[in-house]
Amino acid sequence: MLHTVASLLKVKYPIIQAPMAGGITTTHLITEVANAGGLGMIGAGYLSPDQLRQQVNDVQEVTSSPFGVNLFVPNEFHVTEEEITLSNDQLAPIRNQLQLSQKPSNKNPEFNDLHNTFLEQIDVVIEEQVPICSFTFGIPSEQVINRLKQHGILLIGTATTVKEAIAIEKAGMDIIVVQGSEAGGHRGNFLDSYDNSMIGLMALIPQVVDMVNVPVIAAGGIMDGRGLVASLSLGAQGAQMGTAFLTCEESGANELHKAAILHAEEDRTVVTRAFSGKWARGIQNEFISTMQEKEHLLPDFPVQNSLTKEIRKAAASQGKPEFMSLWAGQNASMAKKQTIQTLMQSIVEEVKRLGYSI
Repeated sequence: MLHTVASLLKVKYPIIQAPMAGGITTTHLITEVANAGGLGMIGAGYLSPDQLRQQVNDVQEVTSSPFGVNLFVPNEFHVTEEEITLSNDQLAPIRNQLQLSQKPSNKNPEFNDLHNTFLEQIDVVIEEQVPICSFTFGIPSEQVINRLKQHGILLIGTATTVKEAIAIEKAGMDIIVVQGSEAGGHRGNFLDSYDNSMIGLMALIPQVVDMVNVPVIAAGGIMDGRGLVASLSLGAQGAQMGTAFLTCEESGANELHKAAILHAEEDRTVVTRAFSGKWARGIQNEFISTMQEKEHLLPDFPVQNSLTKEIRKAAASQGKPEFMSLWAGQNASMAKKQTIQTLMQSIVEEVKRLGYSI
């Protein structure tokens, strides 16, 4: 039973490197995960179709092992001028500190543009014969799912509640990643509200496993073999890990981001929507504290994400982590600076010591 996911994914171990968007999932990271027996994932949420095609080709040049692409499902969003003005007013002192002009230079995103980009990304996945495609923030249309399935592409959905998991299975996806509230980065909720989707992973796994017939992958706060074994014992068939891979030497995360995680204390992560307009877990810093009082009034994703883009970029280049989005899971204090090979080997060895076979 435990080998189902590994055989479906055609990998040695049921360990997936989480698809962290924004430059973290470098070709080096993905191929090293693949070489170590896990599934490497391109976090393509912010990539243009051309950038995605280039990275897919780069990965294919280095490894013949399977890998996947993760896409953000675009959702309708409604933002008012008042929300944008409020956000810019809140951000003004921070822009000042970073010596940026007072108005963001980039145009606010439009749903139609995002939807068209998404469809073009789907074309790339099909044309370049990517074997696995996963989705966050929702379920693609029936038409998109059918197209991908016609080309033999394995589909993975992301759920934060039982209701979302059932919807993913009903839509015809092959595997469900269940994202517990411990997970770093953006929450994947799409049917339930943010409040109702903050279920801990150890409670979520058995609830979902009992209600669906497709394999379940656990995600959220898993950093080592113990976390994988705990997930397997509750009925999951594998684990998706983000923060553990983020601090590895092959990761493309900014060194300030890695350092913040490597020096994080146990209680330093919080959930905020100040950076992007979508709730996400990261390490508490000055930006989050400054924006916290009015964060519920800020524009929805992806508009707020666009409004803060220059701030995050400038903060990284100026060496100011206090204004960066330092995404990390609740077990960030367990992260280590190591190679992918070392991380994967330690997970597998620990699983075996605990009496499990993967």
